Formats: sequence, structure tokens, C-alpha cells
Amino acid sequence: MVNVYFVAGSEELRGPWTLIDTGLPGYSGAIRHAAERTFGRPPSQILLTHGHFDHVGGLPALAERWGVPVYAHPLEMPYLTGRSKYPPPDPTAGGGALAWTSAVDPRGPIDLGSHVRMLPDGGGVPGLPDWQWLRTAGHTPGHVSLYRESDGTVIAGDAVVTTKQESLFSVIAQREMVWRPPAYFTPDWSAARRSVQTIAALNPEVLATGHGRVLRGESMRRALRNLANRFDEVMPSSGRYVPYPAVFDETGVVHVPPRVHMTPAAQMMIGAAALAAGITMIAARRRAVAPRALR
Repeated sequence: MVNVYFVAGSEELRGPWTLIDTGLPGYSGAIRHAAERTFGRPPSQILLTHGHFDHVGGLPALAERWGVPVYAHPLEMPYLTGRSKYPPPDPTAGGGALAWTSAVDPRGPIDLGSHVRMLPDGGGVPGLPDWQWLRTAGHTPGHVSLYRESDGTVIAGDAVVTTKQESLFSVIAQREMVWRPPAYFTPDWSAARRSVQTIAALNPEVLATGHGRVLRGESMRRALRNLANRFDEVMPSSGRYVPYPAVFDETGVVHVPPRVHMTPAAQMMIGAAALAAGITMIAARRRAVAPRALR
């Protein structure tokens, strides 16, 4: 369903390392065990691409147990300090079972208290001098991606993904494609377009995203450029946030457009999709997933 990343300062894995995102609720133990097997110690810090529930699910338990700082963009702070929920999802956008089930997805906020800190101005990443953060808003107001120029690696969060995240079939099969951010939780499509263009302009060698497999090489770059050039064609044609975005400031959500009316038939489809997705996610949690290195 969702990826987390361990980023080491050196290939020897003896120095400090950083955890990027923390996955779905219930996975803090799996992340902790993988960290122990890989490094033998906790990370020096945790960095969030954004604060949606499927990226911070393991965070409160990990931050408390490890006692390490958690970094995020200033515009993500309201959703990490208990001040504001994210805007409502739009189950009518994008189609697919996971879009339909988004109506029941948690919107936060969580409260990390003194653990959370703002990313520094200028793009520097604490503990990772070879990396820089780039604001890639749209999916959330303070969404960031990470870029390492030396080898062209981008950790893009959900600014762009590599499977069609709205589709339960694509998620189960991990069908590879360079795709827009998950439509059901994207409240600003103009900003999302600019963020895809920003990532495409980097001409990355490696694209590691919040959902889907890591892709690399010229075929990935070609697909990424195509997505940036044809973004208006692949974004949803209708939906709550398509004509007008949600409005945010440093305190959280300021305004959301009215929701799209759903027919009784559409509501029944949402219920059936929620049941199917729930069964699938329970089955997925029973499978152990080992960490894989980006080489």
C-alpha cells in the first residue's frame, strides 16, 4: 500500500541514518525490527514528505520510543500538532475502489508535541548533507520531495506515484506506471501540476515514491516528462477540488469547496469497495515485507 525509506549517510551503514515516512497504522513494530536488522540502532531523525494517515501511521509510537526529532514543512505543522484536520477526501475523483473507500479514511490530525520540528529554510536536510528538500505541494499544502543530485535520486512522496493508487487491482498487482498523485486526497490540482513539472525537470535517474515500485532509467524519465506535459489530460475531469482548490494557511484548512453530490448507487459502490479494500488490507498485513536497498 505505501512505502517507507531508510536513507543512510554512507554505504557502510555505520553512520547516522534517516527514516522517511512511517507508513500505515500498525506498522511501527515492523519498521523498528527492519531498522534493527539493517542498522542495529534507531535513526537520528524522521522526515515526513507529508502528514497523511498512511505516511504517519507508525509515527507517534516510533517518535516516543526512539526520542528522535521529526521534521516536516511548516505548512504541515497544523496536521502534526493537533490543530487541524486535512480537507475531506473526494471519493468521486479518479475512480477505483480505493478512491471510493477514501470517504472513511482518517484525516488526522496527530499531535507529536515537542518531537516535531520545521525543516530549515533553503532546502537543507538535517543529517543528510547530500540531499535537499523541494516543496512539491498540491497533494498537501506542505508536501516535500527529497533530491540527491550526485546520483539523481528523487524520493517524491505522493507528488507523483508509480502505480495507479486509486485502483485496488493496480495496488495489489503493483502495476508499474508513472502516475499523478492519488486523486481522492489531492485538494489543489494547479499546485500538483507544478510539482510534477518540478520533479520532471530534475531529470532523475531513480524515482522512489510513496506508492508503487522504485523506477529508474530513461523509460521512467520519458513517462515522467509525458505526465508533466499531459497533466491536464490525466487529472480528474470532475470532482470537489477540480474547479477550485481548498485554501490553507499556517493554521490549517481555511476553506473547502462544497462536496460533490453522490447518487444512492454511488454510495452503495463505496460501501462495497470499502469492504473489499478492508479484506485486502488485512490480508496484506499478514505478509512480512523485507527492506530492499536502492542500488
